Amino acid sequence: MAEGTHREVRAVHEGILRRQSARESSARTYARALPIVPVRARGLTIEGADGRRYLDCLSGAGTLALGHNHPVVLEAVRKVLDSGAPLSVLDLATPVKDRFTTELFRTLPPGLADRARVQFCGPAGTDAVEAALKLVRAATGRTGILAFTGAYHGMTAGALAVSGSAGDVQVARLPYPQDHRCPFGIGGPRGAELAARWTESLLDDPKSGVPLPAGMILEPVQGEGGVLPAPDSWLCRMRRLTADRSIPLIADEIQTGVGRTGAFWAVDHSGIAPDVMVLSKAIGGSLPLAVIVYRDDLDVWQPGAHAGTFRGNQLAMAAGTATLAYVRENGLATRAADLGSRMLARLADSLGAFACVGEVRGRGLMIGIELVEPESDAAAPGGRPVSGGCPPPVVHPSPPSDHPMTPGSLEPALSPRPAAPQLAAAVQRECLQRGLIVELGGRHSAVVRLLPPLTISDEQAAAVLDRLTDAVAAVARNHEQHGPHYLRQPSPAQRVG
Repeated sequence: MAEGTHREVRAVHEGILRRQSARESSARTYARALPIVPVRARGLTIEGADGRRYLDCLSGAGTLALGHNHPVVLEAVRKVLDSGAPLSVLDLATPVKDRFTTELFRTLPPGLADRARVQFCGPAGTDAVEAALKLVRAATGRTGILAFTGAYHGMTAGALAVSGSAGDVQVARLPYPQDHRCPFGIGGPRGAELAARWTESLLDDPKSGVPLPAGMILEPVQGEGGVLPAPDSWLCRMRRLTADRSIPLIADEIQTGVGRTGAFWAVDHSGIAPDVMVLSKAIGGSLPLAVIVYRDDLDVWQPGAHAGTFRGNQLAMAAGTATLAYVRENGLATRAADLGSRMLARLADSLGAFACVGEVRGRGLMIGIELVEPESDAAAPGGRPVSGGCPPPVVHPSPPSDHPMTPGSLEPALSPRPAAPQLAAAVQRECLQRGLIVELGGRHSAVVRLLPPLTISDEQAAAVLDRLTDAVAAVARNHEQHGPHYLRQPSPAQRVG
Protein backbone atom coordinates (compact mmCIF):
# COMPACT_ATOMS: atom_id res chain seq x y z
CA MET A 1 0.00 0.00 0.00
CA ALA A 2 1.39 3.41 -0.98
CA GLU A 3 2.23 5.69 1.92
CA GLY A 4 -0.34 8.32 0.89
CA THR A 5 -3.06 5.71 0.58
CA HIS A 6 -2.06 4.25 3.92
CA ARG A 7 -2.40 7.67 5.56
CA GLU A 8 -5.85 8.14 4.03
CA VAL A 9 -6.96 4.72 5.27
CA ARG A 10 -5.66 5.47 8.76
CA ALA A 11 -7.45 8.85 8.71
CA VAL A 12 -10.78 7.16 7.88
CA HIS A 13 -10.20 4.55 10.59
CA GLU A 14 -9.30 7.09 13.27
CA GLY A 15 -12.09 9.46 12.23
CA ILE A 16 -14.73 6.75 12.71
CA LEU A 17 -13.31 5.92 16.14
CA ARG A 18 -13.28 9.58 17.19
CA ARG A 19 -16.89 10.05 16.12
CA GLN A 20 -17.90 6.91 17.97
CA SER A 21 -16.24 8.21 21.12
CA ALA A 22 -17.98 11.57 20.76
CA ARG A 23 -21.43 10.24 19.90
CA GLU A 24 -21.99 6.91 21.63
CA SER A 25 -22.90 6.13 25.20
CA SER A 26 -20.29 5.72 27.91
CA ALA A 27 -21.83 2.28 28.44
CA ARG A 28 -19.98 0.90 25.41
CA THR A 29 -17.58 -1.89 26.35
CA TYR A 30 -15.77 -3.86 23.66
CA ALA A 31 -15.04 -0.72 21.64
CA ARG A 32 -12.90 0.65 24.46
CA ALA A 33 -10.44 -2.24 24.53
CA LEU A 34 -10.69 -3.17 20.83
CA PRO A 35 -10.28 0.05 18.78
CA ILE A 36 -10.90 -1.57 15.41
CA VAL A 37 -13.40 -0.75 12.65
CA PRO A 38 -14.48 -4.01 10.98
CA VAL A 39 -15.40 -3.67 7.31
CA ARG A 40 -15.18 -7.26 6.01
CA ALA A 41 -15.19 -10.64 7.68
CA ARG A 42 -15.12 -14.31 6.75
CA GLY A 43 -14.80 -17.28 9.07
CA LEU A 44 -12.21 -16.50 11.74
CA THR A 45 -10.88 -13.40 9.99
CA ILE A 46 -11.88 -9.75 10.26
CA GLU A 47 -10.46 -6.97 8.11
CA GLY A 48 -10.45 -3.49 9.62
CA ALA A 49 -10.89 -0.10 7.98
CA ASP A 50 -7.16 0.43 8.57
CA GLY A 51 -6.39 -2.52 6.28
CA ARG A 52 -5.23 -4.81 9.09
CA ARG A 53 -6.45 -8.41 9.39
CA TYR A 54 -7.37 -10.00 12.70
CA LEU A 55 -8.09 -13.51 13.96
CA ASP A 56 -11.38 -13.15 15.82
CA CYS A 57 -11.56 -15.26 18.99
CA LEU A 58 -14.39 -13.14 20.39
CA SER A 59 -16.91 -14.38 17.80
CA GLY A 60 -19.60 -11.93 18.82
CA ALA A 61 -19.25 -13.11 22.45
CA GLY A 62 -19.92 -16.66 21.24
CA THR A 63 -22.68 -15.79 18.78
CA LEU A 64 -20.82 -16.89 15.64
CA ALA A 65 -20.69 -20.68 15.92
CA LEU A 66 -19.72 -20.93 12.25
CA GLY A 67 -17.66 -17.75 12.15
CA HIS A 68 -18.39 -14.67 10.08
CA ASN A 69 -20.55 -14.97 6.95
CA HIS A 70 -20.53 -18.73 6.63
CA PRO A 71 -21.84 -19.80 3.20
CA VAL A 72 -24.70 -21.94 4.59
CA VAL A 73 -25.92 -19.01 6.69
CA LEU A 74 -25.71 -16.54 3.81
CA GLU A 75 -27.56 -18.96 1.52
CA ALA A 76 -30.34 -19.47 4.08
CA VAL A 77 -30.79 -15.72 4.48
CA ARG A 78 -30.77 -15.15 0.70
CA LYS A 79 -33.46 -17.79 0.21
CA VAL A 80 -35.81 -15.99 2.57
CA LEU A 81 -35.07 -12.60 0.99
CA ASP A 82 -35.54 -13.91 -2.54
CA SER A 83 -38.76 -15.76 -1.66
CA GLY A 84 -40.66 -12.61 -0.80
CA ALA A 85 -41.58 -14.03 2.60
CA PRO A 86 -42.44 -11.56 5.37
CA LEU A 87 -39.42 -10.77 7.54
CA SER A 88 -41.22 -10.14 10.82
CA VAL A 89 -44.43 -11.94 11.75
CA LEU A 90 -44.80 -11.63 15.54
CA ASP A 91 -45.78 -15.14 16.69
CA LEU A 92 -47.61 -16.32 13.56
CA ALA A 93 -46.79 -19.74 12.17
CA THR A 94 -44.54 -19.79 9.08
CA PRO A 95 -42.65 -22.48 7.15
CA VAL A 96 -39.40 -20.82 8.25
CA LYS A 97 -40.34 -21.04 11.92
CA ASP A 98 -41.57 -24.61 11.51
CA ARG A 99 -38.21 -25.68 10.07
CA PHE A 100 -36.38 -23.93 12.91
CA THR A 101 -38.40 -25.55 15.70
CA THR A 102 -38.12 -28.96 14.03
CA GLU A 103 -34.32 -28.68 13.86
CA LEU A 104 -34.10 -27.28 17.38
CA PHE A 105 -36.19 -30.09 18.88
CA ARG A 106 -34.04 -32.64 17.04
CA THR A 107 -31.03 -31.51 19.09
CA LEU A 108 -32.59 -31.23 22.56
CA PRO A 109 -31.41 -33.43 25.45
CA PRO A 110 -33.25 -36.75 25.86
CA GLY A 111 -35.98 -36.37 28.43
CA LEU A 112 -36.84 -32.86 27.26
CA ALA A 113 -37.28 -33.14 23.49
CA ASP A 114 -40.29 -35.47 23.68
CA ARG A 115 -42.27 -33.18 25.98
CA ALA A 116 -40.96 -29.71 25.17
CA ARG A 117 -42.63 -26.39 24.48
CA VAL A 118 -40.83 -23.42 22.99
CA GLN A 119 -41.41 -19.74 23.72
CA PHE A 120 -39.99 -17.17 21.30
CA CYS A 121 -38.87 -14.11 23.24
CA GLY A 122 -37.39 -10.76 22.39
CA PRO A 123 -34.16 -10.97 20.38
CA ALA A 124 -31.66 -10.89 23.27
CA GLY A 125 -30.68 -13.64 25.69
CA THR A 126 -31.46 -11.46 28.68
CA ASP A 127 -35.12 -11.35 27.62
CA ALA A 128 -35.17 -15.15 27.46
CA VAL A 129 -33.83 -15.23 31.02
CA GLU A 130 -36.63 -12.89 32.06
CA ALA A 131 -39.12 -15.22 30.40
CA ALA A 132 -37.69 -18.25 32.19
CA LEU A 133 -37.92 -16.55 35.57
CA LYS A 134 -41.52 -15.46 34.90
CA LEU A 135 -42.44 -18.95 33.73
CA VAL A 136 -41.22 -20.83 36.81
CA ARG A 137 -42.78 -18.26 39.13
CA ALA A 138 -46.11 -18.62 37.34
CA ALA A 139 -45.89 -22.42 37.29
CA THR A 140 -44.96 -22.86 40.96
CA GLY A 141 -46.71 -19.92 42.56
CA ARG A 142 -43.46 -19.14 44.35
CA THR A 143 -41.18 -16.12 43.91
CA GLY A 144 -37.62 -16.81 45.13
CA ILE A 145 -34.81 -17.86 42.80
CA LEU A 146 -31.60 -19.76 43.53
CA ALA A 147 -28.58 -18.47 41.60
CA PHE A 148 -24.81 -18.80 41.83
CA THR A 149 -21.82 -16.67 42.59
CA GLY A 150 -20.00 -15.63 39.43
CA ALA A 151 -23.10 -16.01 37.28
CA TYR A 152 -23.94 -13.81 34.30
CA HIS A 153 -27.46 -13.97 32.85
CA GLY A 154 -27.94 -10.62 31.13
CA MET A 155 -28.43 -6.90 31.66
CA THR A 156 -32.16 -6.40 32.28
CA ALA A 157 -33.41 -6.06 35.85
CA GLY A 158 -34.43 -9.67 36.47
CA ALA A 159 -31.39 -11.11 34.67
CA LEU A 160 -29.06 -8.83 36.63
CA ALA A 161 -30.76 -9.87 39.85
CA VAL A 162 -29.63 -13.49 39.34
CA SER A 163 -26.14 -12.54 38.12
CA GLY A 164 -23.09 -12.50 40.33
CA SER A 165 -22.71 -8.72 40.21
CA ALA A 166 -26.24 -8.08 41.51
CA GLY A 167 -26.87 -5.44 44.16
CA ASP A 168 -29.84 -5.34 46.54
CA VAL A 169 -32.00 -8.24 45.32
CA GLN A 170 -34.18 -11.03 46.68
CA VAL A 171 -32.21 -13.97 45.33
CA ALA A 172 -30.42 -16.67 47.32
CA ARG A 173 -26.79 -16.88 46.22
CA LEU A 174 -25.07 -20.28 46.17
CA PRO A 175 -21.40 -21.26 45.79
CA TYR A 176 -20.37 -22.37 42.30
CA PRO A 177 -17.66 -25.07 42.34
CA GLN A 178 -14.22 -24.18 41.02
CA ASP A 179 -10.65 -25.23 41.68
CA HIS A 180 -8.42 -22.15 41.50
CA ARG A 181 -10.50 -19.90 43.78
CA CYS A 182 -12.66 -22.44 45.57
CA PRO A 183 -14.73 -20.63 48.21
CA PHE A 184 -13.85 -23.44 50.64
CA GLY A 185 -10.12 -23.33 49.84
CA ILE A 186 -10.12 -26.94 48.63
CA GLY A 187 -11.20 -27.33 45.02
CA GLY A 188 -11.65 -30.62 43.20
CA PRO A 189 -14.39 -33.14 43.98
CA ARG A 190 -14.32 -32.28 47.70
CA GLY A 191 -14.89 -28.59 47.03
CA ALA A 192 -17.79 -29.43 44.72
CA GLU A 193 -19.21 -31.74 47.38
CA LEU A 194 -19.17 -28.95 49.97
CA ALA A 195 -20.86 -26.57 47.51
CA ALA A 196 -23.60 -29.15 46.94
CA ARG A 197 -23.99 -29.76 50.68
CA TRP A 198 -24.37 -26.03 51.30
CA THR A 199 -27.13 -25.86 48.70
CA GLU A 200 -28.91 -28.87 50.14
CA SER A 201 -28.65 -27.52 53.68
CA LEU A 202 -30.01 -24.15 52.63
CA LEU A 203 -33.07 -25.79 51.13
CA ASP A 204 -33.76 -28.25 53.95
CA ASP A 205 -32.99 -26.08 56.96
CA PRO A 206 -36.28 -24.47 58.09
CA LYS A 207 -34.26 -21.66 59.68
CA SER A 208 -32.06 -20.92 56.63
CA GLY A 209 -34.18 -17.91 55.74
CA VAL A 210 -34.64 -19.27 52.20
CA PRO A 211 -38.16 -20.56 51.51
CA LEU A 212 -38.78 -23.10 48.78
CA PRO A 213 -37.89 -21.20 45.60
CA ALA A 214 -39.59 -20.94 42.24
CA GLY A 215 -36.50 -22.22 40.45
CA MET A 216 -32.74 -22.59 40.26
CA ILE A 217 -30.79 -21.02 37.37
CA LEU A 218 -27.24 -22.03 36.50
CA GLU A 219 -24.69 -22.04 33.68
CA PRO A 220 -23.10 -25.44 32.95
CA VAL A 221 -19.93 -23.46 32.22
CA GLN A 222 -19.71 -19.95 33.62
CA GLY A 223 -18.51 -17.73 30.79
CA GLU A 224 -18.35 -14.16 32.05
CA GLY A 225 -17.58 -15.64 35.46
CA GLY A 226 -14.18 -16.68 34.14
CA VAL A 227 -14.67 -19.88 32.07
CA LEU A 228 -15.52 -22.19 34.96
CA PRO A 229 -16.79 -25.62 33.88
CA ALA A 230 -19.09 -27.22 36.46
CA PRO A 231 -18.18 -30.83 37.33
CA ASP A 232 -20.62 -33.24 35.72
CA SER A 233 -21.24 -34.95 39.05
CA TRP A 234 -22.15 -31.62 40.66
CA LEU A 235 -24.62 -30.88 37.86
CA CYS A 236 -26.20 -34.29 38.42
CA ARG A 237 -26.42 -33.48 42.13
CA MET A 238 -28.15 -30.16 41.39
CA ARG A 239 -30.58 -32.00 39.11
CA ARG A 240 -31.42 -34.54 41.79
CA LEU A 241 -31.91 -32.10 44.65
CA THR A 242 -34.11 -29.78 42.56
CA ALA A 243 -36.19 -32.67 41.19
CA ASP A 244 -36.66 -34.14 44.67
CA ARG A 245 -38.02 -30.80 45.90
CA SER A 246 -40.10 -29.91 42.81
CA ILE A 247 -37.86 -26.94 42.01
CA PRO A 248 -37.62 -26.25 38.26
CA LEU A 249 -34.01 -26.27 37.07
CA ILE A 250 -33.15 -23.60 34.49
CA ALA A 251 -30.02 -24.18 32.40
CA ASP A 252 -28.65 -21.01 30.82
CA GLU A 253 -27.09 -22.28 27.57
CA ILE A 254 -26.93 -18.87 25.90
CA GLN A 255 -23.15 -19.02 25.49
CA THR A 256 -22.46 -22.73 25.98
CA GLY A 257 -24.97 -24.09 23.48
CA VAL A 258 -24.69 -25.32 19.88
CA GLY A 259 -21.48 -27.34 20.24
CA ARG A 260 -19.35 -24.74 22.02
CA THR A 261 -18.24 -26.97 24.92
CA GLY A 262 -17.76 -30.19 22.97
CA ALA A 263 -21.36 -31.40 23.24
CA PHE A 264 -24.34 -29.93 21.44
CA TRP A 265 -25.61 -28.57 24.76
CA ALA A 266 -23.31 -28.30 27.76
CA VAL A 267 -25.78 -30.22 29.93
CA ASP A 268 -25.27 -33.21 27.61
CA HIS A 269 -21.88 -33.85 29.23
CA SER A 270 -23.60 -34.78 32.48
CA GLY A 271 -26.64 -36.42 30.88
CA ILE A 272 -29.15 -34.29 32.75
CA ALA A 273 -32.37 -32.88 31.32
CA PRO A 274 -33.19 -29.47 32.80
CA ASP A 275 -36.77 -28.31 33.13
CA VAL A 276 -36.06 -25.08 31.25
CA MET A 277 -33.30 -24.20 28.78
CA VAL A 278 -32.49 -20.59 27.93
CA LEU A 279 -31.07 -20.24 24.41
CA SER A 280 -29.76 -17.35 22.34
CA LYS A 281 -26.49 -16.27 20.64
CA ALA A 282 -25.50 -19.11 18.30
CA ILE A 283 -29.05 -20.39 17.75
CA GLY A 284 -29.70 -17.34 15.54
CA GLY A 285 -26.78 -18.09 13.25
CA SER A 286 -25.31 -14.58 13.90
CA LEU A 287 -28.70 -12.80 13.89
CA PRO A 288 -30.78 -11.83 16.97
CA LEU A 289 -32.89 -14.71 18.29
CA ALA A 290 -33.76 -15.98 21.76
CA VAL A 291 -36.04 -18.73 23.02
CA ILE A 292 -36.79 -20.76 26.11
CA VAL A 293 -37.55 -24.47 25.82
CA TYR A 294 -39.32 -26.08 28.77
CA ARG A 295 -41.29 -29.09 29.99
CA ASP A 296 -44.90 -29.09 28.86
CA ASP A 297 -46.28 -29.32 32.40
CA LEU A 298 -44.79 -25.88 33.10
CA ASP A 299 -46.76 -24.38 30.22
CA VAL A 300 -49.13 -22.26 32.30
CA TRP A 301 -48.75 -19.08 30.27
CA GLN A 302 -51.86 -17.04 29.61
CA PRO A 303 -52.04 -15.46 26.11
CA GLY A 304 -49.67 -12.50 26.03
CA ALA A 305 -47.99 -13.45 29.31
CA HIS A 306 -44.64 -12.91 27.62
CA ALA A 307 -44.26 -11.33 24.22
CA GLY A 308 -41.93 -9.22 22.09
CA THR A 309 -42.32 -7.38 18.81
CA PHE A 310 -39.29 -9.00 17.19
CA ARG A 311 -39.93 -12.59 18.28
CA GLY A 312 -40.88 -13.44 14.69
CA ASN A 313 -37.54 -12.60 13.05
CA GLN A 314 -37.61 -14.85 9.96
CA LEU A 315 -34.05 -14.15 8.84
CA ALA A 316 -32.71 -15.17 12.26
CA MET A 317 -34.78 -18.35 12.24
CA ALA A 318 -33.50 -19.30 8.79
CA ALA A 319 -29.91 -18.57 9.75
CA GLY A 320 -30.42 -20.47 13.00
CA THR A 321 -31.83 -23.53 11.26
CA ALA A 322 -28.85 -23.60 8.90
CA THR A 323 -26.41 -23.25 11.80
CA LEU A 324 -28.02 -25.92 13.99
CA ALA A 325 -28.17 -28.37 11.09
CA TYR A 326 -24.59 -27.70 9.99
CA VAL A 327 -23.20 -28.19 13.50
CA ARG A 328 -25.19 -31.40 13.92
CA GLU A 329 -24.53 -32.89 10.48
CA ASN A 330 -20.80 -32.12 10.49
CA GLY A 331 -20.08 -33.26 14.04
CA LEU A 332 -18.72 -29.87 15.07
CA ALA A 333 -19.39 -30.52 18.75
CA THR A 334 -17.11 -33.56 18.68
CA ARG A 335 -14.59 -31.51 16.71
CA ALA A 336 -14.75 -28.77 19.38
CA ALA A 337 -14.08 -31.33 22.12
CA ASP A 338 -11.05 -32.73 20.32
CA LEU A 339 -9.53 -29.44 19.18
CA GLY A 340 -10.28 -27.73 22.49
CA SER A 341 -8.52 -30.50 24.40
CA ARG A 342 -5.46 -30.16 22.15
CA MET A 343 -5.45 -26.37 22.49
CA LEU A 344 -5.65 -26.62 26.29
CA ALA A 345 -2.79 -29.14 26.31
CA ARG A 346 -0.62 -26.85 24.22
CA LEU A 347 -1.46 -23.86 26.41
CA ALA A 348 -0.51 -25.94 29.45
CA ASP A 349 2.88 -26.58 27.85
CA SER A 350 3.53 -23.07 26.56
CA LEU A 351 2.14 -20.96 29.43
CA GLY A 352 2.83 -23.18 32.45
CA ALA A 353 6.26 -21.63 33.02
CA PHE A 354 4.97 -18.05 33.32
CA ALA A 355 4.50 -16.94 36.93
CA CYS A 356 1.75 -14.53 35.84
CA VAL A 357 -0.47 -17.42 34.65
CA GLY A 358 -2.55 -18.74 37.53
CA GLU A 359 -4.69 -21.28 35.70
CA VAL A 360 -5.59 -22.45 32.22
CA ARG A 361 -9.05 -24.01 32.02
CA GLY A 362 -12.00 -24.61 29.78
CA ARG A 363 -14.16 -27.09 27.98
CA GLY A 364 -14.31 -27.55 24.23
CA LEU A 365 -13.72 -24.24 22.44
CA MET A 366 -14.49 -22.18 25.54
CA ILE A 367 -11.06 -21.46 27.01
CA GLY A 368 -9.79 -19.13 29.74
CA ILE A 369 -6.37 -18.10 31.04
CA GLU A 370 -6.38 -16.42 34.46
CA LEU A 371 -3.65 -13.84 35.01
CA VAL A 372 -2.30 -13.40 38.53
CA GLU A 373 0.27 -11.21 40.23
CA PRO A 374 3.65 -12.95 39.89
CA GLU A 375 5.23 -11.50 43.07
CA SER A 376 4.80 -13.39 46.33
CA ASP A 377 3.98 -10.21 48.23
CA ALA A 378 1.54 -8.89 45.63
CA ALA A 379 -1.57 -7.13 46.81
CA ALA A 380 -4.32 -6.81 44.24
CA PRO A 381 -8.02 -7.55 43.80
CA GLY A 382 -9.08 -11.16 44.16
CA GLY A 383 -6.49 -12.48 46.56
CA ARG A 384 -4.22 -11.83 49.49
CA PRO A 385 -0.44 -11.86 50.04
CA VAL A 386 0.97 -15.36 50.07
CA SER A 387 3.58 -16.15 52.66
CA GLY A 388 6.42 -18.53 52.00
CA GLY A 389 6.63 -17.88 48.27
CA CYS A 390 4.21 -18.21 45.36
CA PRO A 391 2.39 -21.41 44.56
CA PRO A 392 3.16 -22.61 41.04
CA PRO A 393 0.73 -21.84 38.24
CA VAL A 394 -2.13 -24.31 37.96
CA VAL A 395 -3.05 -25.74 34.57
CA HIS A 396 -6.17 -27.80 33.92
CA PRO A 397 -6.05 -29.13 30.36
CA SER A 398 -8.65 -31.84 30.98
CA PRO A 399 -12.46 -31.68 31.05
CA PRO A 400 -14.11 -31.21 34.47
CA SER A 401 -13.70 -34.05 36.93
CA ASP A 402 -16.48 -36.61 36.91
CA HIS A 403 -15.39 -38.21 40.19
CA PRO A 404 -18.27 -39.03 42.50
CA MET A 405 -18.62 -36.48 45.28
CA THR A 406 -17.83 -38.53 48.35
CA PRO A 407 -16.66 -37.40 51.77
CA GLY A 408 -12.91 -37.12 52.20
CA SER A 409 -10.27 -35.39 54.24
CA LEU A 410 -10.12 -31.61 54.09
CA GLU A 411 -6.73 -30.75 52.69
CA PRO A 412 -6.05 -27.00 52.85
CA ALA A 413 -5.28 -25.54 49.43
CA LEU A 414 -2.51 -23.06 48.76
CA SER A 415 -3.87 -19.53 48.67
CA PRO A 416 -4.23 -18.40 45.06
CA ARG A 417 -2.25 -15.35 44.09
CA PRO A 418 -4.17 -12.09 43.59
CA ALA A 419 -5.95 -11.64 40.31
CA ALA A 420 -4.11 -9.31 37.90
CA PRO A 421 -6.62 -7.39 35.77
CA GLN A 422 -3.95 -4.99 34.51
CA LEU A 423 -1.83 -7.88 33.27
CA ALA A 424 -4.88 -9.39 31.55
CA ALA A 425 -5.62 -6.05 29.87
CA ALA A 426 -1.99 -5.85 28.78
CA VAL A 427 -2.24 -9.33 27.25
CA GLN A 428 -5.37 -8.26 25.38
CA ARG A 429 -3.52 -5.20 24.00
CA GLU A 430 -0.50 -7.28 22.99
CA CYS A 431 -2.81 -9.79 21.29
CA LEU A 432 -4.48 -7.00 19.31
CA GLN A 433 -1.10 -5.69 18.18
CA ARG A 434 -0.40 -9.20 16.86
CA GLY A 435 -3.72 -9.37 15.04
CA LEU A 436 -5.63 -11.47 17.58
CA ILE A 437 -8.95 -10.44 19.15
CA VAL A 438 -9.63 -11.90 22.60
CA GLU A 439 -12.11 -11.09 25.35
CA LEU A 440 -11.59 -10.51 29.08
CA GLY A 441 -13.85 -11.86 31.80
CA GLY A 442 -13.88 -13.45 35.22
CA ARG A 443 -13.51 -11.90 38.61
CA HIS A 444 -11.84 -8.50 38.28
CA SER A 445 -11.63 -9.06 34.48
CA ALA A 446 -8.41 -11.02 34.95
CA VAL A 447 -9.26 -13.94 32.63
CA VAL A 448 -8.27 -13.86 28.94
CA ARG A 449 -10.99 -15.72 27.06
CA LEU A 450 -10.98 -17.57 23.73
CA LEU A 451 -14.29 -18.22 21.92
CA PRO A 452 -13.21 -19.13 18.38
CA PRO A 453 -15.77 -20.33 15.84
CA LEU A 454 -16.35 -24.08 15.74
CA THR A 455 -15.11 -24.04 12.14
CA ILE A 456 -11.57 -22.98 13.11
CA SER A 457 -8.95 -25.14 11.37
CA ASP A 458 -5.95 -26.79 13.03
CA GLU A 459 -3.66 -24.31 11.26
CA GLN A 460 -5.71 -21.34 12.44
CA ALA A 461 -5.78 -22.71 15.98
CA ALA A 462 -1.99 -22.98 15.93
CA ALA A 463 -1.72 -19.36 14.75
CA VAL A 464 -4.06 -18.22 17.54
CA LEU A 465 -2.00 -20.02 20.18
CA ASP A 466 1.28 -18.71 18.75
CA ARG A 467 0.04 -15.12 18.96
CA LEU A 468 -1.47 -15.59 22.41
CA THR A 469 1.67 -17.23 23.81
CA ASP A 470 3.82 -14.48 22.31
CA ALA A 471 1.55 -11.83 23.87
CA VAL A 472 1.73 -13.44 27.34
CA ALA A 473 5.52 -13.73 27.01
CA ALA A 474 5.80 -10.05 26.07
CA VAL A 475 3.68 -8.98 29.07
CA ALA A 476 5.66 -11.21 31.44
CA ARG A 477 8.94 -9.89 30.05
CA ASN A 478 7.88 -6.23 30.26
CA HIS A 479 6.58 -6.71 33.78
CA GLU A 480 9.84 -8.33 34.85
CA GLN A 481 11.99 -5.65 33.23
CA HIS A 482 9.99 -2.51 33.97
CA GLY A 483 7.70 -3.38 36.85
CA PRO A 484 3.97 -2.72 37.05
CA HIS A 485 4.20 0.99 36.09
CA TYR A 486 4.28 0.17 32.37
CA LEU A 487 0.78 -1.27 32.70
CA ARG A 488 -0.64 2.16 33.49
CA GLN A 489 -0.23 3.41 29.94
CA PRO A 490 -3.51 4.50 28.31
CA SER A 491 -5.26 1.95 26.17
CA PRO A 492 -5.48 2.50 22.39
CA ALA A 493 -9.18 3.30 22.78
CA GLN A 494 -8.41 5.94 25.39
CA ARG A 495 -5.76 7.51 23.13
CA VAL A 496 -8.16 7.64 20.19
CA GLY A 497 -11.10 8.90 22.29
